[in-house]
Amino acid sequence: MKPVVRVQHVSKQYSGHQAGQAHALTDVSFELGGGQVLGLLGHNGAGKSTLIKSLLGAQAYQGQIEINGCEPLSQRAKLMENLACISDVNVLPDWMSVEQLIDYIAGVHPKFQPLVAQQLLAQTDVTLGRKIGALSKGMKVQLHLAIVVATDVNVLILDEPTLGLDLVYRDTFYRHLIEWLQDGERTLLIASHEVAEIEHLLTDVLILKHGQVVWQSPIDEIQNAFFILDASDEHRQVLDQCQPLMVQPGLGSSKWLLPRACYDQVSSLGQVMNVGLTELFLALQKGVQS
Repeated sequence: MKPVVRVQHVSKQYSGHQAGQAHALTDVSFELGGGQVLGLLGHNGAGKSTLIKSLLGAQAYQGQIEINGCEPLSQRAKLMENLACISDVNVLPDWMSVEQLIDYIAGVHPKFQPLVAQQLLAQTDVTLGRKIGALSKGMKVQLHLAIVVATDVNVLILDEPTLGLDLVYRDTFYRHLIEWLQDGERTLLIASHEVAEIEHLLTDVLILKHGQVVWQSPIDEIQNAFFILDASDEHRQVLDQCQPLMVQPGLGSSKWLLPRACYDQVSSLGQVMNVGLTELFLALQKGVQS
């Protein structure tokens, strides 16, 4: 089956950067089909937003990108018929009311269903008569998601969508997002540094650091690649030979994030625990610390 999103050897270099820091993105490749959810992870400056701008056709890039068969730079209008993006940057017009925005989108996008948007907003505190500029950030995110869901796109890109939202708004946002994903033909890419918040949604993960891919796999493969061993510090010499990704010191013992290849050799030295995406993310960002 042909992938919905296809990214091959994509790089981005900004002019004016200092030597050694010129590449904001280097040789990124992945494919996504219907029903897949990719977590694009990395700290600020890792290259997440650069990749998203390239996917949206908002900037030139090196390499190849196809989304629903469209090349973002040369076919952007066609691309956006079936793709939507929600970011932490407010892009909704403050001077419009919610109702005016819905009417406007209904007039310019053939796939927008205004009644669906109104039904979704009826489950929130966002009222049709309010000016967008008077809405809280959480309400704006809910409004944006309602518009996206009502437009019936098959690809959604989220760039730090819940940044600055309280727990109630985050819970509501992800509940509506899961409802949108119920159709298995839809594809989601979500960029975040809030790893624990999105882990339960993901089928795949791509971790960036300084524009480089440092880990890429289906989410289930993490358990097959690594494990955590809580062991006495007296075993440090043996465990160091396993080239741990991270060592977290404790009282008399430490937690070692180790390659699965070492399991038979050292598993009897302590308590074995599963590796979560959060632990792997921190290890790859920080490196070995002991």
